This record gives sequence, structure tokens and C-alpha cells, in this order.
Amino acid sequence: MDPTQEYYIVGFSPNSTQEIAHHMLLYGCSAPGSMDEVWNCGEMATGRQPGLKTAAPCGKGSQVVYAWARDAPRLDLPDGVGFKVGGLGPIQYLVLQVHYADVSPFVENADKVDESGITLHYTETPQPKAAGVFLLGTNGFIPPKSTEYMESACKINERVIMHPFAFRTHTHELGRVVAGYRVRTEANGKDKWSLIGKMNPMRPQMFYPVKDSNMIIQQGDVLAARCTMVSDRNRTTKIGATNEDEMCNFYIMYWMDGVESLKQKYCFTLGPPFYYWVRGPPNLNNIPDKDASSI
Repeated sequence: MDPTQEYYIVGFSPNSTQEIAHHMLLYGCSAPGSMDEVWNCGEMATGRQPGLKTAAPCGKGSQVVYAWARDAPRLDLPDGVGFKVGGLGPIQYLVLQVHYADVSPFVENADKVDESGITLHYTETPQPKAAGVFLLGTNGFIPPKSTEYMESACKINERVIMHPFAFRTHTHELGRVVAGYRVRTEANGKDKWSLIGKMNPMRPQMFYPVKDSNMIIQQGDVLAARCTMVSDRNRTTKIGATNEDEMCNFYIMYWMDGVESLKQKYCFTLGPPFYYWVRGPPNLNNIPDKDASSI
């Protein structure tokens, strides 16, 4: 990005299909993982182009700005909300990561050009509300012939007021329900679970409006997510980047007054069989088991 000019991204138009791209992630970085135009930033390219340089999407200051899968449509942010990039801000580079579902059309036809990408809609006019994305996810394993809960939860320790306005779910083939909650401990010690959103991840993996547009998230609240996975496979499935693996992700897109977003960007746990809501920090209770695993 131009370090002398601030830009405010206010919309995203994806340009791909699920037949070509399994999913795309747009990262904001303080420094990229590589200065090359193209590099291998995940397991999927290993062996296919062994000479390609390998590096993470970001070398420093990684945050997710946008994500797309399953033919999700264009996303426009609410009025007055934007992702600040360039200038003196923390996002100095934008890196697009594409996980391909099928590259055979390009292997078979050397003249065929892949145009997968994202068109960014932006303004140079400062926006009064800073957009951000908070990503919850897990590691872990799904045993064969089983239903498994992959869960994550983290407490917000910064003195902030977040206004969630959209959520997105992401799994591969085994996901049935992905649900995200704000958890707040009441005076009697019981946790109150307020639904941010839930979705069948086999539907278009777009950013959907949150259930309660008036919800706020503040210091001391816990953000929690569960992916209900159902496996008919005869093998164990691990979390990983390929179609043979799985992922459990819940994205919360939010705004805050001012030009800076939450410093904490991610919440990841070890996942099953090492981490569950019932026995991992931050010691949750009153868990809505049925609601979290049903649409």
C-alpha cells in the first residue's frame, strides 16, 4: 500500500467460482511473508511446484480482512465503516491467499488464465468507524464414524466496545453447524450465552448479518464458537489446509468508533481431544449444547 496515503476499504467483490477456488482469504500485513509476486503459503502447493518459495501470507502483523467460499456474493460494509489500509496504519500490505479446488483446467490448457481474485471498493475519505475481523478456530482431530465438537473460546481483555455486524462460517466437507456466541457472566455466576450467529457451512460461505444488530462486545466478555462435525469416513480427519483435511472457523466482522480496531485478531484452541468448552479455559458453564449444534 502507499505509505503516504490512507485508504478505507468499504466493499469486496469476489471473482471466482467454487469449482475453481475452494476458498480465498485476504490478509492485511505489516510485512508480507515474501516479496515475491507469487509464493507457496500453504500445504496445497507442496510437491506441485517444488521450486516455489514457501512462506506464510504475512511476515508480521497478520490479520484477516475478508474471506470467501462457496460462491458467496459481494459484501458491502455499513455506512461509515471501513478497513483502514496504507498511510501510517498497521496494514501496509494486502496478500490474497487462494486455496484451489481444481487446477486441472489450467494444467490441461496452458493458455487458460486464472482470474480468481477480489475487487476492492475503497474511498480516500476517512471513515468514522474502524472495521475489524476476529477469527475463532481450532486444531484437533475427528475420529472415524463419529460426531465431534470442535470448540474455541477466548476472553476479551482490551478496554473496547465492539459492534458485531456480520459473521461467516467455514468448514470443509464434514461441517454441519457452526455457531458463535458472546458469553457474559452474570451476578449469580451463571454464564449467559447470546448468539452472534450460526449457519450450515455447506451453504454459501458469505458474511451473514448477526442475529442481534444491537449487540455489543466489551472487556470481560468471552467469544466462543463450536463446529459440529459428522464423519462417515473410515479414517481420522485432521485439521489442515487440503480438501482431505478439515477446518473449523467462525469469523466475526465488527466495527468500533475511531480508526483503530481490536489488537487481538485470533482465538485458536488445540481442539479435540485436548480442548472442549467444558474443561478448558475460560471455564464456561451453562453451555447451550442443543442450540449450538442445531439450525
